[in-house]
Amino acid sequence: MGTASVEESKKRPLVFAYYVTGHGFGHATRVVEVARNLILAGHDVHVVTGAPAFVFTSEIQSPRLFLRKVLLDCGAVQADALTVDRLASLEKYSETAVVPRASILATEVEWLKSIKADFVVSDVVPVACRAAADAGIPSVCITNFSWDFIYAEYVMAAGNHHRSIVWQIAEDYSHCEFLIRLPGYCPMPAFRDIIDVPLVVRRLHKSRKEVRKELGIGEDVKVVILNFGGQPAGWKLKEEYLPTGWLCLVCGASESEKLPPNFLKLAKDAYTPDLMAASDCMLGKIGYGTVSEALAYKLPFVFVRRDYFNEEPFLRNMLEYYQGGVEMIRRDLLTGHWRPYLERAMTLNPCYEGGINGGEVAAHILQDTAYGKNYTLDKLSGPRRLRDAIVLGYQLQRVPGRDLCIPDWYANAENELGLRTGSPTAVTAENNSLADSFSQDFEILHGDFLGLSDTLSFLKSLAGLDALVDSPTKTGKHTIREQKAAAGLFNWEEDIFVARAPGRLDVMGGIADYSGSLVLQMPIREACHVAVQKIHPSKQRLWKHALARQQDKGQGPTPVLQIVSYGSELSNRGPTFDMDLSDFLEGDEPITYEKARQYFARDPSQRWAAYVAGTVLVLMKELGICFENSISLLVSSAVPEGKGVSSSASVEVASMSAIAASHGLNISPRELALLCQKVENHVVGAPCGVMDQMTSACGEANKLLAMICQPAEVLGLVDIPGHIRVWGIDSGIRHSVGGADYGSVRIGAFMGREIVKSIASTLLSQSLSTNGKYPDDSEEGGVELLEAEASLDYLCNLSPHRYEAMYAKMLPDSLIGESFVGKYSDHRDPVTTIDKTCNYGVRAAARHPIYENFRVKAFKALLTSVTSDDQLTALGELLYQCHYSYSDCGLGSDATNRLVQLVQEMQHSKASKSGEGTLYGAKITGGGSGGTVCVIGRNSLKSSEQILEIQRRYKAATGYLPILFEGSSPGAGRFGYLKIRRRNPPKQN
Repeated sequence: MGTASVEESKKRPLVFAYYVTGHGFGHATRVVEVARNLILAGHDVHVVTGAPAFVFTSEIQSPRLFLRKVLLDCGAVQADALTVDRLASLEKYSETAVVPRASILATEVEWLKSIKADFVVSDVVPVACRAAADAGIPSVCITNFSWDFIYAEYVMAAGNHHRSIVWQIAEDYSHCEFLIRLPGYCPMPAFRDIIDVPLVVRRLHKSRKEVRKELGIGEDVKVVILNFGGQPAGWKLKEEYLPTGWLCLVCGASESEKLPPNFLKLAKDAYTPDLMAASDCMLGKIGYGTVSEALAYKLPFVFVRRDYFNEEPFLRNMLEYYQGGVEMIRRDLLTGHWRPYLERAMTLNPCYEGGINGGEVAAHILQDTAYGKNYTLDKLSGPRRLRDAIVLGYQLQRVPGRDLCIPDWYANAENELGLRTGSPTAVTAENNSLADSFSQDFEILHGDFLGLSDTLSFLKSLAGLDALVDSPTKTGKHTIREQKAAAGLFNWEEDIFVARAPGRLDVMGGIADYSGSLVLQMPIREACHVAVQKIHPSKQRLWKHALARQQDKGQGPTPVLQIVSYGSELSNRGPTFDMDLSDFLEGDEPITYEKARQYFARDPSQRWAAYVAGTVLVLMKELGICFENSISLLVSSAVPEGKGVSSSASVEVASMSAIAASHGLNISPRELALLCQKVENHVVGAPCGVMDQMTSACGEANKLLAMICQPAEVLGLVDIPGHIRVWGIDSGIRHSVGGADYGSVRIGAFMGREIVKSIASTLLSQSLSTNGKYPDDSEEGGVELLEAEASLDYLCNLSPHRYEAMYAKMLPDSLIGESFVGKYSDHRDPVTTIDKTCNYGVRAAARHPIYENFRVKAFKALLTSVTSDDQLTALGELLYQCHYSYSDCGLGSDATNRLVQLVQEMQHSKASKSGEGTLYGAKITGGGSGGTVCVIGRNSLKSSEQILEIQRRYKAATGYLPILFEGSSPGAGRFGYLKIRRRNPPKQN
């Protein structure tokens, strides 16, 4: 604090209360550095923490340091060392900070007054700011992220019932004076004002030479420090994990754990910064502490991403910007395939030259502020908060395939004045300009891009890949890692095959597909593109770790599947996946689907690859295809995930279409859709019906695909009359077809079918025992009906009147799994399993598809009827009925209900009644429980204005701006495939 003025040094010592979040050691270690500088300036610091005392006392030996062991928040609850449990995190926070909130506030206010605190500092405990305000004490936060940002993503996944947590946290933060913001920051619009400081890192006590001498390590030995803060369960380190001559320093190993001779166990209280500076690289997971100290000491960092902690993309972005990081695939971490990553790390030259005295700078700001100096910059507050709010909104929408993660104009500015004030722009060009540009790079040997601008953009992106191999900065719409991985994917001297498959909007039918209903589906404008290259293993451009794995096996070139997925950063998943195709074989036979599910479940950050690689296994198992060549595959999808518009089906259909084309397989669109359903049912493990894949494969632009799902009989295409228009509005609540609700309702429907069959069999036996005369059934052919119902294949083959007359009152509302199995043995659904302890809704789940099938038939007939207001009213009423039937099944959501209510308010407003009505109906779509709402209305400018008004009102009520789905595009079958070849291919490295 040598810069403090003489006048300030004469002022009285201050008392600081410093609150530390309960999430990890990284927060505690940076608090140490700020607290140390405050104490050096002569102030008392009371630290409120759940961290062990040695973290503070090993660095600060002073009577001015006071430790109070209290935990006021819980951070993120980890399911394992690399995965956050989102729902458990929200529930734990509620238990720790929400339920006892009143008593916490009372206790903290009393304690702050008892120690005569002059100033409160929070990193980054929300309630500390509110307690300070209640005690009449100013407060400041010091952090690179805030819990409202982290938890907001969890609420998107877990549902609105936890939303109040986020608003309360943001409100608590708003009570502090300003935020001292650390590099690698996330958007934090809750804070009124911001001051940026350099990296806060702990100082070094010993030199590299001194540390190595104490540990008995020679200067010629390569050293990696393993710094995980908790190792994956059941993980056993082995000698062969390290390259020859390397040594690994292990932090946090248990006392009982025995390590190989080339691994050295460090003491629990070992001073990590000194050990890091004495190492050649670090292996661990990303957090502020590890990233900041790796950059400060110019230590290459081999990292494994963790799931569902959205601080990570911002830190990862900073790490890569300064050329300090190498990502390791989790599978390679756990199986010990470390060598190529460590060797790659040794080629890095981390280039961070910024300040590392953030602790000193922050302490000086805190002291000055406590003495009354004003640091805030009101003129920049509004624009800064707007920028933060924009990026926060982008993060929560997470639209794969679009660069909405960390815009260039936002990324890691050193200070507020250094931030560019522009906004991200979408640069578009005319199709003919794109086509001319593309034709200079590639020759189309087969197919037609059908004038689709998104296809032209994808093709143009392929042409620019080779120029990105050595690009040091992020360009275009994809991240550095995605670009570089894709740039090294293809051999430009070989042909490439491109396929395209759209998502779909469920207009009518929805979950009734698995019960054999008629469905009406529209392919949407957004689509997935896949580029595939089949190539001899000796010519494939392998990534270094894949090549090293092959060399370790002592074999020559063998077939390898390599996949790059654009947009992966937006869902915090690994952008690349690779596997030996022999992994899909046991001997000469393909592995079982069960083993495939287990294979992809090993690494949550790469579980997405099941949708793509699973198409290869299905072709092997179902069609007997033998893949003797390697496959390189690039996936670029603009179909948003979790919105209920079949993002997974579009990926599956596009992937299988491209692979089939590259291998000369002639598969009809219908057959391809059925094969892709097997991918989702058996490899991914999601119990979906077939309508998603069928629409993506067989659909046509601006038409509804009419299909009876028994299992997949396409009736044809239904024109949407020119005066009618259909929209999709995203609720912002993530839909998952693999979710428990969807599966439970499906099981309930299949239970209902079995009960109906049992009742029919009983009635049929009674009828036959009376010589064919059935006394309670006056219909002609009653026996024939009972015979059909006793062997019912699909619930939708039961008419509504027959259901009401014979079975409705005999079906139970719900049934425990064990009771059903005891009486009926099995529900006979090949893709779901009954949990004997679960209570399944039966009556509503069985009733829905029976009535939905009737509604879809009526809807289809109405589309061809005479144009009138009554026609539109009837079509809308059918959508409303479907929506409320979903809710009866338990598949509704507050968010989708709100959107449907907004449509109804618009429909019944005075403005709509006084003129021609414009909007007529809405329903939840697909698997329900969130996702997208389908709206039907008159094709007019007024309707579009009302849709935009609904979008605005929904944002005003929820804070979320819904994505609109407008327009349509052709299915994969109509698109076919493109075969392209590079003109004047660049020389391969």
